[in-house]
Amino acid sequence: MIDPKSEAQRCLLCKKPFCSLKGCPVRTPVPECMALYREGRTAEAGKLLFDNNPLSAVTSLVCDWKKFCFGHCILNAKGVPIHWYRVEQEISREFLFAYRLERDAETPLAGKRIAIVGAGPGGIAAAIWLYRAGADVDLYDANLRIGGVLRYGIPAFRLDKAYCDAYERILDVPGIRFFGGKALGKELTLQQLREGADAVLVAAGAEVPARLRIPGEELPGVVEALHYLKTPEAFDLKGKRVIVIGGGNVAMDACRTAVRNGADTWVFYRKTFENMPANPMEVEEAKEDGVQFRVFQAPVEVREGSVVFRDCQNETDPETGKLVTRILDGTDHEEPCDVLMPAISEKPDFRLLNGLPWKANAWGWPETDENGKVLLEGDAPGAVFVAGDFLLGPKTVVEAVGSARSAVNGIRNLLNNNE
Repeated sequence: MIDPKSEAQRCLLCKKPFCSLKGCPVRTPVPECMALYREGRTAEAGKLLFDNNPLSAVTSLVCDWKKFCFGHCILNAKGVPIHWYRVEQEISREFLFAYRLERDAETPLAGKRIAIVGAGPGGIAAAIWLYRAGADVDLYDANLRIGGVLRYGIPAFRLDKAYCDAYERILDVPGIRFFGGKALGKELTLQQLREGADAVLVAAGAEVPARLRIPGEELPGVVEALHYLKTPEAFDLKGKRVIVIGGGNVAMDACRTAVRNGADTWVFYRKTFENMPANPMEVEEAKEDGVQFRVFQAPVEVREGSVVFRDCQNETDPETGKLVTRILDGTDHEEPCDVLMPAISEKPDFRLLNGLPWKANAWGWPETDENGKVLLEGDAPGAVFVAGDFLLGPKTVVEAVGSARSAVNGIRNLLNNNE
């Protein structure tokens, strides 16, 4: 068991902390917080963390530490990196559950109203920062409660829903209005939001699953992993053979949830473990949970009660010298399967931006400035910003918060300069 106090004492309090400057998308002030924690000034450390990242209590639990802070610790050279996230968990949890949201002493956005679409990590962080700066905030979400992926995606064994409840409480203040069950494009339009607000921030998640594009994927035994994770209690998987397709964090959440619900759970992935985009610790924990893995496997057809896979292998491309994964003809084999859960990728639903004359870049995503302000054709009125998955694609919680902070800075600059 890792002791936070021992870890804090081991920290070198680097003057140029790679864990923060290179490893963290929100540049968490690790040395400053470590110093305060060592002195027993936990509340001050918690405030410093919350001011920098209101989702600190969550990101310290679900971050890919090996990729971010943990992976950039200077003590990695000796094989003994500091487990900063354990210290952050202790500091942030205590602060979050006692926190009361108030306006800052200076309120440059007083009298302004901002509409935020998406009550997930990016929307929550943006609402807190904008409210503190004096703005009134209207927060919209297609789900009935605040949390987004925190409540309706990440399983409870990874993130206790009490954290989502804490943010609901924090945002329940005069000056912030939450409208649940309001889907952009259905119950309301972007044009309506633009007419009633000084700026709009779209921070909705990437909720459009990529298709396998193989025969049979429309059969009833195929359930998108995102759909399953939203309401796993609605599916009776006990004793059934479940195959999850993919190697990302959504795939790991889906397979670990399915095995907990009594399924004989497998993950099939077209590359090998080293190529999986999921947090390596999540992969190892999935194995410990009883999930079984088959690598170098690509699905080619879904049948009633089975899936046909084809073997793959890594090869070096003779022209580019890069390692590529090739599907091998003549290697088809059938695997029994009661429920197939594709979890290969997700993207935002850009139809939410219908009515907005946005410019598309070469990949079909909205063009934005450095703060996520959507670039519009001609001289269209109003200001629309994007953050989180709408800007970055399906990234991590901490990256969504980082993009939300950039959007908030852009909104502040825009509205202050317009006066």
